[in-house]
Amino acid sequence: MNTTDVRRSKRLSQVLRHRPESVGIELDPHGWVDLPSLLDALAAHGSPMTRDDIDRVVRGNDKQRFEVDATLDRIRARQGHTVEVDLDLTPSEPPEVLFHGTPRANIDSILASGLDRRRRHHVHLSPDRATAERVGARRGDFVVFHVDAATMHADGLTFWRTDNNVWLTDAVPPNRLSLDD
Repeated sequence: MNTTDVRRSKRLSQVLRHRPESVGIELDPHGWVDLPSLLDALAAHGSPMTRDDIDRVVRGNDKQRFEVDATLDRIRARQGHTVEVDLDLTPSEPPEVLFHGTPRANIDSILASGLDRRRRHHVHLSPDRATAERVGARRGDFVVFHVDAATMHADGLTFWRTDNNVWLTDAVPPNRLSLDD
């Protein structure tokens, strides 16, 4: 994506994941909003976009953060919300190992208390090391943790997989984490 579309993507993330009220919209219980309403609200709050801009951002986003419904009339963020939404995901059995990329500065805290969702609805995990590296590298020097997802699942913890292949869970205990070599 070009720099303008990256800015648009960040603005959409802010509105659709964290602050819909910042442009005067409400998400439905599953996180959806009508595209015409979103476009009007963005324009009224200094972030004008066209339908073509939105379509380009949705298609071009490397993490597929957004989805448009089958009618092509509504949009939502796929995960990462801090506002209350029900993404209507079905629990899934995870692979044996998942990965979590994070800034190196977080190592001690994570090893002591594990991963928690903080303000988000879930902890986000990657299906492969390469994806976790991209996630961790967004904030500079990073590490990748291995997550013993199979044992967590056997212990009764629930996992969900989004359509863009991000694995979600409520928390990862420290004894189910190891630093990747």
